[in-house]
Amino acid sequence: MLEQLLIFTRGGLILWTCKELGSALRGSPIDTLIRSCLLEERSGLASFNYDAPGAAYTLKWTFHNELGLVFVAVYQRILHLLYVDDLLNMVKREFSEIYDPKRTIYDDFDETFRQLRMEAEARAEELRKSKQVMGKPVSNGKKQGQVNKVGFEGGNKKKSECGVARDGDDAMVKDRKMENGHSNGIHVGIKDPKGNGVVNGKENTVSNNGAFDVNKLQKLRSKGVKKTDTVADKVPKADPKKKNMKKNRVWDDSPAEAKLDFTHPADQNGDQDMHVVAAEQGQSMMDEEENVSSESEVEEDEEVERGSKADAKKGWFSSIFQSIAGKANLERADLEPALKALKDRLMTKNVAEQIAEKLCESVAASLEGKKLASFTRVSSTVQAAMEEALVRILTPRRSIDILRDVHAAKEQNRPYVVVFVGVNGVGKSTNLAKVAYWLLQHKVSVMMAACDTFRSGAVEQLRTHARRLQIPIFEKGYEKDPAVVAKEAIQEATRNGSEVVLVDTAGRMQDNEPLMRALSKLIYLNNPDLVLFVGEALVGNDAVDQLSKFNQRLADLSTSPTTRLIDGILLTKFDTIDDKVGAALSMVYVSGAPVMFVGCGQSYTDLKKLNVKSIVKTLLK
Repeated sequence: MLEQLLIFTRGGLILWTCKELGSALRGSPIDTLIRSCLLEERSGLASFNYDAPGAAYTLKWTFHNELGLVFVAVYQRILHLLYVDDLLNMVKREFSEIYDPKRTIYDDFDETFRQLRMEAEARAEELRKSKQVMGKPVSNGKKQGQVNKVGFEGGNKKKSECGVARDGDDAMVKDRKMENGHSNGIHVGIKDPKGNGVVNGKENTVSNNGAFDVNKLQKLRSKGVKKTDTVADKVPKADPKKKNMKKNRVWDDSPAEAKLDFTHPADQNGDQDMHVVAAEQGQSMMDEEENVSSESEVEEDEEVERGSKADAKKGWFSSIFQSIAGKANLERADLEPALKALKDRLMTKNVAEQIAEKLCESVAASLEGKKLASFTRVSSTVQAAMEEALVRILTPRRSIDILRDVHAAKEQNRPYVVVFVGVNGVGKSTNLAKVAYWLLQHKVSVMMAACDTFRSGAVEQLRTHARRLQIPIFEKGYEKDPAVVAKEAIQEATRNGSEVVLVDTAGRMQDNEPLMRALSKLIYLNNPDLVLFVGEALVGNDAVDQLSKFNQRLADLSTSPTTRLIDGILLTKFDTIDDKVGAALSMVYVSGAPVMFVGCGQSYTDLKKLNVKSIVKTLLK
């Protein structure tokens, strides 16, 4: 059953809703659709799923780009309504004929919608009946109990000598029953004792005519489980006493070290051994104003001037032809060449392929049916729409002013906590020190927390940065629980009056479940104000996999009812990519989190903000 259908403008004005459809919707599926899909340039998707307490909805939509209207249908996800797409198209066609920009109430459309709905439902019912008539099985003269047995051995598909099991041959069926067992993703193959094939890890029983006795199938499954147990019992177990254990290498006659943690306490003579470098290395690039946008504007003005001169050279016939062509509505076939060229250009800039494809689909959905302006080419219209979409994606939707949040946390008598997470070797510790240097320049007291208790040398690396910047560091050595270390660091910062705690964590791959579980525990136990994902600007398609799986793992492994995901992105090694800036777009598009910092060098001052105009200009250049 259709739950709701509504029509609204791109500005958010609701023009019409169906009053006779069901009760009020649970949750806010329309608002979520607008925030998560339409504003994020995901309008090229076929549908959108929304989960609410006690309900699960599927939303479908279509646009009338010339009039600026959006048509949205909402129905229960469990129902597969075949007429929704057809109904939306009919409603769009009928409503566009009576639409008046000066009108805001369309009560007279209720009867029209009722007729359109009945027509769409009747058409879907006829289609369903026709499919049932065409899909009737044809009898091939075989018995209903005949089942094909297919075995796999050595990767080559082999058919058993007695591939068809008849109803009367129960014993043969039981002997050749395929066992349904898995061991760490490896399918275990067991030879049939009669030599009639190979018993596989999955059932591959295919009925010839679509019928099978359920009771007999349950008996076969129970028989297969028993047989698996008997075969497993016959496997000889390895004697644990005979297992060869790896021994530590002894280089001389001295006794072996009982502990591998050689970290010296922070209060020993390390400070005398290292020359302290003052933290005054100049102004951080975060506070410098960039002139790239003005240069790009000058270049754009030059391009416009060149384009106007080129138009002036054209003859009057070409101008008349363009003015006539400008009145035509854009179709999908007109947009395809320009979209394909734009997709290839984005992929050459290191944008992930699936992201570039979704962006082009969204731009096509926003332009299809729109009237082309006079003296305007299709390629320039597509590029302008893509530029607008990229600016909207890369522009943060919320405030990313960390200094303001720090002062707000200070008024609450608590430190502002930032957790740095990411994969191995992306530069978390180095860029943590850059952020600390930037905060010090704004007269903010900072404490570092060495919660990377996994990688050898991680504590010493962070201690070196702390000495150079002359800021305190909280450490507990190695082989400790990072969640507990972070909690104790926050408590220490509260006692000492530190305004910001920067938590360094161990690098971990997105598929490493034990380390991801430890990270989820750290975030849940300490509830940081900001979770920063540190990623390289060098990655392309892997950026999508990293961020999506990080968010997915944090959501799956969280023990809190309110799931905490990535809040912001710190993009590193930005000075090594030239014009391959697509990783920034891929990361923001996948996570919805803004790029808050950009690392562009090896010194403490090499940290800056993301220039959205410069990125968009580089992507479309």
